[in-house]
Amino acid sequence: MPRPLAGEVLVKVAAVALNSRDTLVIESGLGLPLTFPFVPASDLAGTVVATGAGVRRFEQGDRVISSFAADWLDGPPPGNARTPHPTLGGIYQGVLSEFVTLPEAWLVRAPSSINDVEACTLPCAGLTAWNALVEFGGVRSGQTVLVHGTGGVALFGLQIAKAHGAEVIVISGSEDKLARTRELGADHCVSRKAGDWVEEVLRITNDRGVDHVLETVGGANLGRSLQALAPNGRVACIGVQGGFELSAPIGLVLSKQATLQGISIGHRCALERFVRAVDQVALKPVIDARYSMSQLQEALAQLDRGPFGKVVIEMQ
Repeated sequence: MPRPLAGEVLVKVAAVALNSRDTLVIESGLGLPLTFPFVPASDLAGTVVATGAGVRRFEQGDRVISSFAADWLDGPPPGNARTPHPTLGGIYQGVLSEFVTLPEAWLVRAPSSINDVEACTLPCAGLTAWNALVEFGGVRSGQTVLVHGTGGVALFGLQIAKAHGAEVIVISGSEDKLARTRELGADHCVSRKAGDWVEEVLRITNDRGVDHVLETVGGANLGRSLQALAPNGRVACIGVQGGFELSAPIGLVLSKQATLQGISIGHRCALERFVRAVDQVALKPVIDARYSMSQLQEALAQLDRGPFGKVVIEMQ
């Protein structure tokens, strides 16, 4: 059992959400300077069971969630041009444990309107979508948002965009998953298998294009997203399913005055704002599957297959 040092909090972990990044870290280390033995995963929800000397933000019994970027509290991210900022389950040890001790600054009070299984999905997938559309994007009523896929970030993006009054177009290769996005409020569902999805998006928008794209695929898909983008639109570059190298015609970037915004999750203050929004609009994270710690391999396999929403490990 770990003991909290001065300024630290001991958390009994209730649930941990898995992200595609966790699989990459487990398989390759992503080139990060990991210290072994290494604990993966970054997103927890749990309860404070003890506090170290000097802790002021939390007390025993408080429900908390982790902050993915740990030391990044507000403003520009720490680090420099050579070194990325450290994160939980990356350079820092992860949270896939029954109990963890973390500096109190690395935690945020959990939303009161959702349970721990739902709350643990906010630090990475939820905050990524929030940052892309709200903190950077300023999404608002009258705009159109294009969402690629039906994973955790995509479905959070759908829900956040609808909460701000925007119209949402979802693209997926699964008719079943598209039907389920309609239940979450998607205005238009476009199948990747039915033909040229760019042409269909332009037809839906009367050739205007979309104001925001959650680019969760990456690679050459960026060029297709730019074709569907309205003038002065924004593309949030998030995913790497299509590869770690982005590819797009520079002419589209220039002629449309497009903004390409890299999203590196977000800082603690943004997570706190997102938590307040979750409570205010009663946003309910979508959980595709729940597993126990002993079923970690099955959970990772489910993640690789492409879940509808989030995959969560419940501590028992």
